[in-house]
Amino acid sequence: MSAQRQDYFKSEQLFRKVGPHLILFHRFSSGEKGVLCLAKISTHPHDKSSEAQYPPDNSPRLWESPYVATAADAMKNYSGNATRTWYKDGAEPNDPSGKYAFQRLRETWFTPRINPKFKLHRDDRFYAIGSCFARGLEHSLAKHNVAVESAAPEFANFQPAKRGVSALGFTNKYNTYSILNELRWALDPDAEFPRDSVVQLTNTTWYDPHTTPTLDFVGLEETLERRALIQAVTKRIQSCRAVIVTLGLAEVWRDVRADVFVNCTPIPSLFKTQPDRYEFHLTNFAENWANLEAIYRLLSHRGHADFRIVVTVSPVPLMNTFSTMDIVVANAWAKSLLRAVAQEWASAHPNVDYFPSYEIVQNSDRAAVWERDLRHVRGAGVQHIMDLFLKNYLE
Repeated sequence: MSAQRQDYFKSEQLFRKVGPHLILFHRFSSGEKGVLCLAKISTHPHDKSSEAQYPPDNSPRLWESPYVATAADAMKNYSGNATRTWYKDGAEPNDPSGKYAFQRLRETWFTPRINPKFKLHRDDRFYAIGSCFARGLEHSLAKHNVAVESAAPEFANFQPAKRGVSALGFTNKYNTYSILNELRWALDPDAEFPRDSVVQLTNTTWYDPHTTPTLDFVGLEETLERRALIQAVTKRIQSCRAVIVTLGLAEVWRDVRADVFVNCTPIPSLFKTQPDRYEFHLTNFAENWANLEAIYRLLSHRGHADFRIVVTVSPVPLMNTFSTMDIVVANAWAKSLLRAVAQEWASAHPNVDYFPSYEIVQNSDRAAVWERDLRHVRGAGVQHIMDLFLKNYLE
């Protein structure tokens, strides 16, 4: 290696604060030129628990390509992948048995090639956490007599505020911060639930912003009882070999007073009664990656000894955006970000795999897959997704 080449790879380390995380960067430089590369991420700097310390030296390195192959191996991938090509001159577009993408994308239900890293067993216990799409996965798994600990029967006693809404919607977790928070409060004995983040709405009602407001608001005592139940159920993830994580939102809100990110947009009345309490964040790749890595370390310490994670991205679009973007543009940005970080996470760990539920929905026939609101997936679409999941992962 030349002296000039060696000089280029001299580096310095520096920390930058991104949200509540401390991000360690390497700056590779030659003379006055520099390239800043993400190196390591700590989680919450105020958290003293063992799961929140810096990753070990063998943690995934984001400045390196997640996959590198020799030319021979790349050609082997090419020859062994029947779904490698988008289009070919002369191929019949409407051939139902066609292998090219421009043919397969004409089918009512898109069926991607899936190569699972691992298999799950029907007698495994499952835990699904994440956005509302996770509830659909729970329902389908339960119909196949699979034990789903997150769909706890205790939640059936709750009465939703609106008809047609499942009580389980109360447990939805829409962003990586809220997923991590819920797991930490349930599993980490040193992580304390921020009681001061529960807010009073009226003289008789309170609101836990780490839940989804699908139930009637109740008094403080009952609100805290609901909170205790959620944490008790979440703790059952320790017995679950199969964990399904569904990523939903990249737009998040932070309670400035309690110094904690919340699950979803605060109740509108709070913007009037406490206008300075919450701040809006468009999260980035580093923040979401840090949260997912913290989840992985937490489950490594406190979860099932042989846990497997299947990560998905919810196809359900944003309802609203609080950015200046068009809602369609904001949704494309958020889903692209979450899709990228999910792939990176799966590439970093042999027991984490990505399941393409997002791509299945986005590339199926719109009239068949979507309800009238173009947000929620029809039952037939969910069934197609779950058929593919069960076929590829369960044995």
